[in-house]
Amino acid sequence: MRNTKPVWECIESHKTKFFGLSDRIWGRPEENYQEFFAFNEHRQTLALEGFTVSEAMAGIPTAVMGEAGKGGPVIAILGEYDALPGLSQEAGVAEQRPVVPGGSGHGCGHNMLGSASLLAAVAVKDWLAQAGLPGRVRYYGCPAEEGGSGKSFLVRAGAFDDVDTAICWHPSAFTGVWPAASLACAEFEFTFYGRAAHAAAAPHLGRSALDAVELMSVGVNYMREHMPSSARVHYALVDGGGIAPNVVQPRAVVRHLVRALKLNEMWGLVEWVKKIAEGAALMTETRVEMKQLSGEANLVPNAPLEEAMHANLMQLGGVEFDSFDMEFARSIQSTLPPDDIRSAYGRHGLPVSSDPLSSQIYPPEGSRTDSLGSTDVGTVSWVVPTVQCLVSSYAIGTPGHSWQLVAQGKSPAAHKGIAFAAKAMAGVAADVLSDPALLAAAKEALEGYRKDNEFKNPIGPETAPPLSMAAK
Repeated sequence: MRNTKPVWECIESHKTKFFGLSDRIWGRPEENYQEFFAFNEHRQTLALEGFTVSEAMAGIPTAVMGEAGKGGPVIAILGEYDALPGLSQEAGVAEQRPVVPGGSGHGCGHNMLGSASLLAAVAVKDWLAQAGLPGRVRYYGCPAEEGGSGKSFLVRAGAFDDVDTAICWHPSAFTGVWPAASLACAEFEFTFYGRAAHAAAAPHLGRSALDAVELMSVGVNYMREHMPSSARVHYALVDGGGIAPNVVQPRAVVRHLVRALKLNEMWGLVEWVKKIAEGAALMTETRVEMKQLSGEANLVPNAPLEEAMHANLMQLGGVEFDSFDMEFARSIQSTLPPDDIRSAYGRHGLPVSSDPLSSQIYPPEGSRTDSLGSTDVGTVSWVVPTVQCLVSSYAIGTPGHSWQLVAQGKSPAAHKGIAFAAKAMAGVAADVLSDPALLAAAKEALEGYRKDNEFKNPIGPETAPPLSMAAK
């Protein structure tokens, strides 16, 4: 790795503190909208580093923003720090060993994500001061990426209205520019209300809310045959109406998550699912209430920023791992099916290697986009020119949202990924702040996309942040 940019020297001088921040947040995993420890850690760090801090943005208690600098363009560096349920796991061991049975864990590496983004913001702040350049850097601590769509609520509240460029990253098994492709999504909760009755003595007096949930699921299954091949609908039974089969269930709750390649495809599918819910209620003589929980737009590409990010990654030269990193990663791989490891290479257009960790930079055209998830960064990318990278931080083949990923979250390899990602993001920020032509090109690219694609925030105006969606 060649340390040739002054802003990267700022990363080197601060990185150890942020490895500690990542490890502390790993040790206190918190789910959607419950990230009070992580929020406070990031808030305190921003204040100590000299940022002006804003809290509880968009009515979300665990959202925080810090700003530093004066005048010039505004660069947003996005961080996350929410964990996932059911993934508690000891660090540094290659066997499933929960710390708290049934507890949460950082199965998507967001402890690393937020810490590296904050490190990048601190480095850009220091570099701006040293260079005497106009410009402002903001760190956005964004809660509830895992299904809570925190950034979509922030966009709706206008938190990004004066931002010129947004930059982010995500831990991965490989390093490269994140291809700007994701699924737009919207999550709704459907609560059916029926009438309780004795299931044997007087079933004719009851109206089963659970029957309505089951019929809705049948209807959505038939709908799947007629959706675009890239679309997805998933569901979770939140409340089946109780555990007594001899009572006709008077209330039952189900959540459905609707995904599509583009926003304009998603809205039609959402309306179809709503009609199915209404039909299920009609068939069972129950009543249904529908409530949106979250929503995210698809990612918008931005070629000028993606080219700048790729140039920074190539200049950095890939994450440098040592023999200890390789040995631990190989022990993690021993817990994975060989097909999972091989298929991971194909997703990024790379030849299969015997190395358990990757130090390569995959080419921008090499990453497949036929297997997609959703991210609330997508909503930001519709209102601000946005770029992201993936950075190698864990063993090749490690599934996202797995105990294996949690086990690697405090490793030296994870720390190396944090420093590398911070340099990549800070490098792009410095490029934008130093080159008005790059910023102009990035804005022009977004404007061109928006001319042909109408934006409607996937979070409706009546939807409040679901602050209790993960509360225990």
